[in-house]
Amino acid sequence: MNFETLAVDLHAGIATLRLNRPERGNALNATLWQEIRQAFEWADQTPQVRVVVLQGEGKHFCTGIDLQMLMALQQQIQNDCDGRSREALRRLILDLQGTLTSLERCRKPVLAAIHGGCIGGGVDLICCADMRYAAADASFCIKEIDIGMTADVGTLQRLPRLIGEGLARELAYTGRTVDGAEAAELRLVNRVFASREALYAGVQAIAATIAAKSPLAIRGSKEMITYARDHSVADGLNHVATWNAAMLMSADLAEALSAQMQKRKPVFRD
Repeated sequence: MNFETLAVDLHAGIATLRLNRPERGNALNATLWQEIRQAFEWADQTPQVRVVVLQGEGKHFCTGIDLQMLMALQQQIQNDCDGRSREALRRLILDLQGTLTSLERCRKPVLAAIHGGCIGGGVDLICCADMRYAAADASFCIKEIDIGMTADVGTLQRLPRLIGEGLARELAYTGRTVDGAEAAELRLVNRVFASREALYAGVQAIAATIAAKSPLAIRGSKEMITYARDHSVADGLNHVATWNAAMLMSADLAEALSAQMQKRKPVFRD
């Protein structure tokens, strides 16, 4: 895949996607918004991709929405009809939301490896990942409140489910910065690594463990956990029963059982 604002490589079932605007702190401009969605659609549709690792080039993971893009919104939605102008803005916001939701729609697990600043739209982005890991120098900030806007592409909807409503409200209302250690205490990240190098090595090792599992079972597990987040326990149980009624009797199940009996590592098809 050739992108202007992303660097992508695929090795041993792990697709590593790197935000690649280091000179701008990987700020999310219009091109990057669209390429993130394209990259995750590619990852979802490519059988050889079993896990996705998301990271950033340069000093920061992501410093949020590109301010030039934000300043250009008025011209982009301009219309002599006020209602149509506001409708255009709503559709634009929904489109940006759709870009980030593409991480959840991707059937493959997404692991975010975060170093340096993760600000504003960067927090929106990582909240869509399956798991988040941080280097010791990582910092997190819901910056929208400091530019006079309500965060509108996912943080306020997803973060409370990750760290609890009270803490999410505190961070959204104050805009204060959380360091890596506190992010782990809040359960925003699963683990903190001592350095950026240790972070990348550790996350790749976790990704490799996932990539060795049954791809069909991993995809089902992701769908069930995401579905359970937004539905009742009864709905979730019914959904997984339907999934396994359709998917359980698979080549992956046969291979896993055979491997256990033969005391070897299973080898699954993409």
